[in-house]
Amino acid sequence: MTVKTALAQDENGAIGVLTLAFSVDPMARWSLPDPAKYLATFSSITKAFGGSAFGKGTAYLANGFTGAALWLPPGAKSDEESLKRLFDENTNDDIKEDMQRIFEQMEKYHPTEPHWYLPMIGVDPAHQGGGIGSALMTEALKAVDRDGSIAYLESSNPRNISLYQRHGFEVIGEIQSGSSPVLRPMLRKAR
Repeated sequence: MTVKTALAQDENGAIGVLTLAFSVDPMARWSLPDPAKYLATFSSITKAFGGSAFGKGTAYLANGFTGAALWLPPGAKSDEESLKRLFDENTNDDIKEDMQRIFEQMEKYHPTEPHWYLPMIGVDPAHQGGGIGSALMTEALKAVDRDGSIAYLESSNPRNISLYQRHGFEVIGEIQSGSSPVLRPMLRKAR
């Protein structure tokens, strides 16, 4: 298993594997249940959420585009305005208010001190269970540990909690509104 820093020319492949990975994610599919709308929208959501990782050299790719992770280093942020607009334009009216509450809760848990943020990590469903997610985490956490920084993520899939815990993350709360699945903010102390 090799993990490399994704280059600009890898962006489409990385976004493609993340789109596949999140096609079975509880929060992604609750917010975008229509398959056509999901496929038409998710690459834009990925770019808004973590796309700046490609330019910062903090996007990671497993060999053969089997998995990808988009990390934002201290000071970098998601394009929250675009994210909110994309969800507002593409979610069903009956969950728009819940989406707004989820974003508000996410903001409350997000650390205010300098930190690394993992907005997205995913493995192609055809390759899950083979250690790819762990390899992606291990590689990216080298930079986090070199900085001596904390790391933060929100887990949208309960099946992934144990992976994050094995890498030192701890659940620090729960985010949920209306009929939404539970999103779990997780923090990893500086090492």
